[in-house]
Amino acid sequence: MTSLWWILLALTTLSVIDQLSAKVVTSADDSLNYLVIGDWGGLPQSPFTTEIEKAVARQMGKFATDNNIQFVLALGDNFYYDGVKDVDDPRFGETYDHVFTDASLGIDWYFVAGNHDHNGNVSAEIAYSKIEKRWNFPSYFYPLSFSLPSGSKTMDVLMLDTILLCGNSDDNDHGVQPEGPENSMVAEKQLSWLEDQLRKSKADYLIVTGHYPVFSISSHGPTHCLLHRLLPLLHKYNVSAYFCGHDHNLQHLEYTVNDATVEYFVSGAANFIDPSTEHKSAVPAGSLRFFWGDPNILGGFAHVKMTSDQLMFSFYAANGKMLYQHPIAPRVF
Repeated sequence: MTSLWWILLALTTLSVIDQLSAKVVTSADDSLNYLVIGDWGGLPQSPFTTEIEKAVARQMGKFATDNNIQFVLALGDNFYYDGVKDVDDPRFGETYDHVFTDASLGIDWYFVAGNHDHNGNVSAEIAYSKIEKRWNFPSYFYPLSFSLPSGSKTMDVLMLDTILLCGNSDDNDHGVQPEGPENSMVAEKQLSWLEDQLRKSKADYLIVTGHYPVFSISSHGPTHCLLHRLLPLLHKYNVSAYFCGHDHNLQHLEYTVNDATVEYFVSGAANFIDPSTEHKSAVPAGSLRFFWGDPNILGGFAHVKMTSDQLMFSFYAANGKMLYQHPIAPRVF
């Protein structure tokens, strides 16, 4: 990619996200319910999906019907193994449109890109927003705002591109870290945008999402770049939680810096399952609260419910069993 292309990308991204900053979505009653999945992106050859993805899609449909789900956050690796080629790529239909078919999932989906998406054409995934109504991917990084109908609680969600921030990684060699952004100017623009958004947010709950984990005990382990560049901002600005994928399991870690506690959740079990805990010693002692990677069960996803009292984060298996719950209190200013 040329330097000029990256400059145009940076300027376009910044103009788009400014236009989105005031968007607010509300629920039908005085609660807000949404789902969180990562690493759901099927296969590049027939049948273009996995049994895990299909099982997760079925259970998400049932769950959305029963729980008034308003939207879905999809945290990257949307298309294995090399993203899509262009906006007409049949993978959009084969791996997404024809899999998540329940009417209850015809709601807004919000996307970020993963490392496998960056192997292909992320700009085509962004452009698909103009073709598929429920597919919302306005820019590489962007903000979302939500509130309860009563207005008693608000939530800001900042959607990041951690590959632009840290660089791509080779999934064939577990534990290998991204070696740095392809273009440092774009990385710094994203960080500057992020800190500005964090500084301005007065929401009761402030969520940051990306593909790479800050902390993970599984095959990829913690992402060194995010430990250095992102973690300090999360704690400085009293972020409620960081959601990600990349490792193919479900995890919750909790970490406190200077009395600022951030909840770290990995939801990457929507297409493959990895039971590895090989990096358990690489996270702060006592930070791990939950881990699930059962290869005998076909995947899992997360549900988040905001009420006037709390944000409840829950993990569910594709068989419908609730695996874990953790409440998050509103931010204190």
